[in-house]
Amino acid sequence: MKLVRKDIEKDNAGQVTLVPEEPEDMWHTYNLVQVGDSLRASTIRKVQTESSTGSVGSNRVRTTLTLCVEAIDFDSQACQLRVKGTNIQENEYVKMGAYHTIELEPNRQFTLAKKQWDSVVLERIEQACDPAWSADVAAVVMQEGLAHICLVTPSMTLTRAKVEVNIPRRKGNCSQHDRALERFYEQVVQGIQRHIHFDVVKCVLVASPGFVREQFCDYMFQQAVKTDNKVLLENRSKFLQVHASSGHKYSLKEALCDPTVASRLSDTKAAGEVKALDDFYKMLQHEPDRAFYGLKQVEKANEAMAIDTLLISDELFRHQDVATRSRYVRLVDSVKENAGTVRIFSSLHVSGEQLSQLTGIAAILRFPVPELSDQEDDSSSEED
Repeated sequence: MKLVRKDIEKDNAGQVTLVPEEPEDMWHTYNLVQVGDSLRASTIRKVQTESSTGSVGSNRVRTTLTLCVEAIDFDSQACQLRVKGTNIQENEYVKMGAYHTIELEPNRQFTLAKKQWDSVVLERIEQACDPAWSADVAAVVMQEGLAHICLVTPSMTLTRAKVEVNIPRRKGNCSQHDRALERFYEQVVQGIQRHIHFDVVKCVLVASPGFVREQFCDYMFQQAVKTDNKVLLENRSKFLQVHASSGHKYSLKEALCDPTVASRLSDTKAAGEVKALDDFYKMLQHEPDRAFYGLKQVEKANEAMAIDTLLISDELFRHQDVATRSRYVRLVDSVKENAGTVRIFSSLHVSGEQLSQLTGIAAILRFPVPELSDQEDDSSSEED
């Protein structure tokens, strides 16, 4: 993401002009734009024209509109973002108050204005514009007959390909099984070559139960030698084999928890999120008085200045109710003021999906607060 201009007043009102440069930036933009904001961007509008003879035709023109945002739609797989709203500035093609949908695109700048820029949104802009936050991890989570090829970016886990091949059981003559397995491996190799850009990716995790990962890697590099595939051979050192219980996407969390992987990926946000969630579960199991989840419980722990690490899903900051969203922002700011660590999880990461199952908010405490854990957790009654 490129920051073109930033004009924010002392009362935190103002606007920023940004240029999304990567598909990942569209996810950041989705988390920046909120209902009620003002968005100015270039768009295509279908315009009706009438000729001197009275015939009516239509053509598409590119124009710049400023909308008051009413609805936001994000396609995580295609990384496409559509914003719907009403026109609030004079335009020769679009009447004031008319509805229009703008599709934000990479490499096309937009200006976003807010009445209140909060700390969470401003921090996301800083992260999005920092080139160090890049998509540098890929993963192949597999079992016999099933594989998911994923990209692990700082903000989401993207499934780029799913490979499924029916593998017959070994019965007497194993030739059918072996042929099907070879066909499966070949499709996974093709998926890796198609979806993983080795000039960006620093590490490729190959995770599986049993010996599937070893057998697959042996096959892949034997074929690479036979076909003189320089891309795979030159990047062989980037492949890291780790254990996972299955070939399903959720098993990626296990692979990211592996100590070998954690040390290799210690500088990535994804690894930090996974470790924080793992630490929370361990604390919940061994010292439940120091592990709380649910908004009310976590707020009470914060009042006691007990929070060491706050785990919170970015999904909560997209709440359409301003008061509710502000409540989460105040909690984040308060934890930071009390020298606590805040980890904002992406709802598109496997770790973020798991945190969402725990209401989307949890905390690891500095010291036990037994009087809170004894209270009934009524967080389920909170608005989502």
